[in-house]
Amino acid sequence: MSQDKSFRAAETMMGMSDAAWSRHTNPWSGWSRLSVLPLLALAAWSRVWIDWWALAPIALVIAWTWLNPRLFPPPASTDNWMSNGVIGERVWLARSQDPALAHHRPVVRALTALGAIGALLLLAGLVLLDLALTGTGLAVAMLSKLWLLDRMVWVRRDSLKDEAS
Repeated sequence: MSQDKSFRAAETMMGMSDAAWSRHTNPWSGWSRLSVLPLLALAAWSRVWIDWWALAPIALVIAWTWLNPRLFPPPASTDNWMSNGVIGERVWLARSQDPALAHHRPVVRALTALGAIGALLLLAGLVLLDLALTGTGLAVAMLSKLWLLDRMVWVRRDSLKDEAS
């Protein structure tokens, strides 16, 4: 599956309407959403302590993932890094093939691949119950997501420049 298709599939799976995107630009939504991977790792690891009951916290994390972009009101201002990153994600979904944004493609691809590697390491660590592998995967996945989010801020700025010209 191509990168653009995977981004669109995630957006569709999350049911991201215009209203949900507007609410998700609230920095509280963006920052609190960073809790998803650590909570998911903890929920998966909890099988060691609570066996099959671990499915309950996993289900709660999945529910939190879906609820988060809808929970907060649209922000009074989007003049902050997180809001611009979320807006940039939406711009990227709509315009990733735009020649004006072409210089971002290699970096977005590399960061997406790095995030996928981190997710695979995280998954392996959780399956094997290896704390070092889990922590490494979590760190790689989260740092690549933050770096990608920073790139989305840049995408947002470039899209504003392109609209102004």
